[in-house]
Amino acid sequence: MQSLEVYYASAPVDSTSIHTLEIKNEQADQRGEPGSVIRVADGFYDLNDEGEEGIELGLEDGSTAFFRSSGFGLSLPGKSVKGKQNLQFQLDNVTGEARQFIDKVLEDGSKAIITYRVYLSSNLSAPAKPPLVMTCVSEKDNVQTVAVVGSFHDLVNRGWPRRRYKPAVTRGLKYQGS
Repeated sequence: MQSLEVYYASAPVDSTSIHTLEIKNEQADQRGEPGSVIRVADGFYDLNDEGEEGIELGLEDGSTAFFRSSGFGLSLPGKSVKGKQNLQFQLDNVTGEARQFIDKVLEDGSKAIITYRVYLSSNLSAPAKPPLVMTCVSEKDNVQTVAVVGSFHDLVNRGWPRRRYKPAVTRGLKYQGS
């Protein structure tokens, strides 16, 4: 059993789950621009050296990242055979930073990559289960919140095998008569 399954089954008093979201501007991140990623964790934590409230958490690649405290609502996708599932969430937009970030992604013509991770307070060195990575498909905002929908890839409509063998790629496929 995974540690998260044990947590859900036993509900220990000394451990809580920490839900996090990471929104990444794909093109800006590839160029190495600062501010190309927003990381938030639900709940309220201690102040860091710069005076920001948040928590330092380990990522799946072994590095660590700072997740700022934030309140956000989350609606996980249900199980489906459709091949396309959506994760919906709402971020507080009190400072307007989330809206400005999403607007910049749209202006760049880039993709917003959303990563959802769950941690246990008893182990902050890595996520309790593999992260869900999605692409932002829609966004609505107002003065108070930013609502974002992230979607997994559409597996039903994807061709298989993914690599197509065509005469341009594999010259031996085309019949050459005499």
